[in-house]
Amino acid sequence: MTHDTGKPVQPVSGKIIPRYAGPSTFARTPELRDVPHCDVAILGIPFDSGVSYRPGARFGPQAIRQASRHLRTQYHPEYDTQPFVQQQVADAGDVACNPFNIEEAIEQIQSAASDLLGKVGAIVSLGGDHTIALPLLRAVNHHHGPVALVHFDAHLDTWDTYFGAPYTHGTPFRRASEEGLFLDTSSMHVGIRGPLYGPEDLKEDAEMGFKVIHCQEFETGNMNDIIQRIRDRVGKHPLYLSIDIDVLDPANAPGTGTPEIAGMSSRELVTVLRGLQGLDLVSADVVEVAPAYDHAEITTLAAATIAYELVNLFACRKK
Repeated sequence: MTHDTGKPVQPVSGKIIPRYAGPSTFARTPELRDVPHCDVAILGIPFDSGVSYRPGARFGPQAIRQASRHLRTQYHPEYDTQPFVQQQVADAGDVACNPFNIEEAIEQIQSAASDLLGKVGAIVSLGGDHTIALPLLRAVNHHHGPVALVHFDAHLDTWDTYFGAPYTHGTPFRRASEEGLFLDTSSMHVGIRGPLYGPEDLKEDAEMGFKVIHCQEFETGNMNDIIQRIRDRVGKHPLYLSIDIDVLDPANAPGTGTPEIAGMSSRELVTVLRGLQGLDLVSADVVEVAPAYDHAEITTLAAATIAYELVNLFACRKK
């Protein structure tokens, strides 16, 4: 059944049905088919055939949805928003990805996301491994052209190949650079840390146009200065956010495929995201949640909360 009252169809209220019950959609929002229009769609992409270490991110979308039941969604005081009143948010379900053929899966994701962006205002994608960022950027480019890319991650993800494979979770932004999918004067990595394969990794990354905010800077620098550097870099360009959950320290997000110690705290990450209010956010992803390695929903709750923060960033544009 669809609703056409002129007002957004809101999530099931936790004051009527307990949050542990009710729909299994993200934050118990309506399904896309049940709303006449949609400003922000939540899209699951259960694909992890591009991982290089621990698999399991294919189970991320449903685990994030489950953890999102915990959220109180009516009002966010940090943004002064009622995100599900100011805009229509709906769950668009999952993309059917071929787990045995990476290139076919990439085509399926690109096609599904591009079609969806023709019907909704923006997408928040739940991964899935970071391979999915490439087809998502292709889809976003189809509708918005090249974007400013702000990539939160422990890793650069700009390597050329893994074992000769050009499409993996460590290569999406190398391919995106080759295809001109992001603005090389307006993009950056945030949270990078840990050892690399060699000094050329950083050199080649810089040649693609990325600036880097290393994770250590959150210890030695000023948070407001870091936020301003991101805002200055993005400017007025359309913005795509790609958030690998391993940007968080394993203490805050153990359930991921390639954890790196000495990461950002969840508080630091949400503080940075809240500092991006007013930028021209067009879509985003939250990836690399592998629930088999999680404990007590620590990682899935972090990912669900991050996705909810993104929904609020979109709501800020409706104020």
